[in-house]
Amino acid sequence: MSEFLTTKELADLLRIGERKAYDLASSGQVPCVRAMGKLLFPRAEIIAWLNASRTGPQVAEPPLPPIVAGSHDPLLDWALRESGSGLATYYDGSFDGMIRLKERSAQAAALHIHEEQGFNTQTLRANLGEAPVVLFEIAQRQRGLLLAPGVTDITGFADLKGRRVILRQISAASQRLFDTQLEAHGLTRNDLDTLPVCARTEEELAIALHDNKAEAGFGLGALAGLYDLGFAPTHSERLDLAIWRRAYFDDPMLRLLSFLQSDRFSARAAEFGGYDLSGLGTIHHNGSSG
Repeated sequence: MSEFLTTKELADLLRIGERKAYDLASSGQVPCVRAMGKLLFPRAEIIAWLNASRTGPQVAEPPLPPIVAGSHDPLLDWALRESGSGLATYYDGSFDGMIRLKERSAQAAALHIHEEQGFNTQTLRANLGEAPVVLFEIAQRQRGLLLAPGVTDITGFADLKGRRVILRQISAASQRLFDTQLEAHGLTRNDLDTLPVCARTEEELAIALHDNKAEAGFGLGALAGLYDLGFAPTHSERLDLAIWRRAYFDDPMLRLLSFLQSDRFSARAAEFGGYDLSGLGTIHHNGSSG
């Protein structure tokens, strides 16, 4: 069963004409997205919209698990522990986090998905429409090629041909960006000597390089000093926390968000290096439906 309904399928579900279904969409009365010139209706959100419209006793939504999914970031990971939020973590990349957020198996997800017009916002809307999710900026951070100790002859993607490289999992936004950059430089993964096992977090990648298991990897500049690695910066990216609004005002998330705006957090970011907190707390998306 597709997670999106066509206009005809929506009309059949609601037992109305297709013209009326178009009118509902154009007036913003029903959740929808536009893709390739077509209207699509997220099945889960349509069911939620119908449930919200019914009269009589209402069934409460199950509580969201106290889990932050998505991308691993060493600064955010430290803050989750030091804030005393009690939130657990499940790091398997931005795209995995988006899935878990949509499935409501996490109440928040850390994202850094590069888009044509910025970061994260369009991907969030494409997956969740105008669902009540808040996109909270944590930091701008530097990304590039982390180099094992002693490696000095790699300055960009073109220099990776034939070199021993550690990759990330495909659900990581950094790996998808890395593959795009390889293609832009006329390379594929087949041109690299890649390790048989990928690094599932930013720190795993840095540790593998520190141990000379590989010569290079696409990682965070913030980890270069901590693990005595070389660093060739290539990108600046925005790290956001996408949070279900009904979890946003719960005590665990409020503890975390308050800590993110503390002097301790700013000091720790400065110790790491590679972070710019000037946009911290900016809301880049605030879904309106509920």
